[in-house]
Amino acid sequence: MRAVLTAVVMALALLATGAGSAGAAPRSSLPGGKANFVITQGFLSAASTQNWVRLGTYQFKADGTVSANTYLWWQRNPEGRQATGVVPDSSCATKSGRSSSRVRACDVLTAAGFTGAPDESRTGTYTTAGNLVSIRWKIAQTWTEKWRVKLSADGKLAQLQFAESTLATNGYGYGSNAPLSTRRAMSSVRAFAGTLKQDLVSWSGHRIVRSDGQVFKNSSFHGCATTTWCLTYLQPASPGACQKSGGCPNFGGGTKANVSSIQYYLVRVSSNDRRDTLWHWCTCLALESKQFCYSGNSHIKPLLQIIDDSGAFHGWVGAEASFYPGVRTKDMMAVFRTADFR
Repeated sequence: MRAVLTAVVMALALLATGAGSAGAAPRSSLPGGKANFVITQGFLSAASTQNWVRLGTYQFKADGTVSANTYLWWQRNPEGRQATGVVPDSSCATKSGRSSSRVRACDVLTAAGFTGAPDESRTGTYTTAGNLVSIRWKIAQTWTEKWRVKLSADGKLAQLQFAESTLATNGYGYGSNAPLSTRRAMSSVRAFAGTLKQDLVSWSGHRIVRSDGQVFKNSSFHGCATTTWCLTYLQPASPGACQKSGGCPNFGGGTKANVSSIQYYLVRVSSNDRRDTLWHWCTCLALESKQFCYSGNSHIKPLLQIIDDSGAFHGWVGAEASFYPGVRTKDMMAVFRTADFR
């Protein structure tokens, strides 16, 4: 099914490869001196139900060429959630539906297709001028991007600040010279001593919401004894916190830990690249639906780790692609970064 949807996207010419100009591209300075980037970007417009988000990698070469491999989630082709096959073990999860300090032992969900290869590959050319990198992708329609480059204080990490694009409205990116196969274990993620803050642009119900500086409490997550590639956190929530959308009329005001709480799961998707995923949902929603593991409109957030030149972890870029069955205005879409270098 996913191959069919990708073919539809290609047929619509969004990613149809166009003819490139003959001859070698001119030599260019790598953005911030870095070759390998993780990128999130999206078209998020309040008035639209044709929004999309992309998450993937850019690789720059000194000959002035750039290649991209990205995952695409688009309201034109909404897709359901996909199981990762990861169920946290009993040290960090519970099979009991009663009040607990641990999350429920559920198969962690992510966005459709994220456990497989990227949907898209494309090539282009780029130029740098001062702190600005400009990209032109070789596709059938005009797709150009501009990003401002900012280096970390130690020079080991480059940040791409979204400037403009002919197709996207928002984006975040980070790069280094560490191979894209380099990643850090969940134990390192949990032990990270820096302060990770999230900057986010989201869409739902014809509303754009921007949120900057929310602290991600990685140290609050629990490691798992045998499923070491997973972290979990049962976040206490004030009574009614999950009632804002009216989804918990009977249980949203409860006071027990396993009622007024949010279930968080952070899981490695691949040991060979930067893919992680974050899944979270209000406990009361499962209770309302008489489910142990909530199968409704939970938040699924594919992630790519930010790694510097020395291989150190600095957070993630991510996208949300939480599609609601049959009702586009109830979709939840976002692009965001959770990082210490902002």
